[in-house]
Amino acid sequence: IKTRSSIVLWLLSGCLLIFLMVVIGGITRLTGSGLSITKWDVVTGTIPPLSEKEWHVEFDHYKATPQYRLINSHFELHEFKQIYWWEYIHRLLGRLIGVVFLLPFLYFWFTGKLKGKLLSKCLILFGMGGLQGFIGWYMVKSGLVDMPSVSHLRLALHLVTAFITFGLTFWFAFELIHTEKVNRNPLQQKIYGLGKFLWVLTLAQIVYGAFVAGMKAGHIYNTWPLMGDSYIAESVMYGFSNQGSAALFNNMSVVQFIHRNLALLVTGFTLFILWISQKDRTSSAPQISKPQYHAVMLITVMVVLQVVLGIYTLLYNVPIYLGVIHQVFAFFLFASQLYFLHRMKYKEVTVR
Repeated sequence: IKTRSSIVLWLLSGCLLIFLMVVIGGITRLTGSGLSITKWDVVTGTIPPLSEKEWHVEFDHYKATPQYRLINSHFELHEFKQIYWWEYIHRLLGRLIGVVFLLPFLYFWFTGKLKGKLLSKCLILFGMGGLQGFIGWYMVKSGLVDMPSVSHLRLALHLVTAFITFGLTFWFAFELIHTEKVNRNPLQQKIYGLGKFLWVLTLAQIVYGAFVAGMKAGHIYNTWPLMGDSYIAESVMYGFSNQGSAALFNNMSVVQFIHRNLALLVTGFTLFILWISQKDRTSSAPQISKPQYHAVMLITVMVVLQVVLGIYTLLYNVPIYLGVIHQVFAFFLFASQLYFLHRMKYKEVTVR
């Protein structure tokens, strides 16, 4: 029990750090700080500039980027420092995650506490962490050559990889907390299937949220529920007629339109699951347990809060604080859905 509890604590601490990484990443993006550090030095990059001379060297590197030449050419050194520190903290936290994962992993492995399927799962997490670091640099490189910002496609890949890494870590931890699977009845099986589809919809919504963020598509059509004067803005139809299927990924109006309507779809699907669950819980012989019903209530609350936050973020033209809160609640929603799926799959039994 003690060994398993320590591994659970280790994995959940990783979840917390990944969450913080996403929050700092959101601030870095919204403040335009992500391209302030132009090199990726795994070891030496841990130490920031310590002298005025070193700061000027870093600033000179930044001056060679398209972002400085096209957007921030007015920057003085003190302004550069402001964006540098956000990116530095973001990268430092990434290194910390690597250390927090690697050292306990080696300890648990060498002492024989990680073996079999659990060892394989932790190796997957290790691979996902390395992949995330590589994708992060791959994303940054896209903004250092021609464009003054990173590719929205690479941004989406970076964000989704972070969510999936968190999701796997979260799921593996909870598999150690509740180890006995539910022998699902037909209604539980139906709700579990609906929940998995809802999770896929939410993941698609997160992808399009990253597209909106990367393309700054939240700064157009700051109205709700209409896009300007109509439900489907003319620029959406023009985007499809002009770009074809490429508009699904590269047109600001189309991307915002899809993000809006995926939110409605996620909300409607969640309310449908709630309706089924509510109907069952009020019956004389409910098939859904209380913890399962509470998990349904949790995802419903998270969806409603996230939609309201999304609307206000759009109406106020994406101020930094609302943009960050909106991204944070996307994380909470994602985690609540994983918890819901876990409750539908595993019994409420404590560690054996």
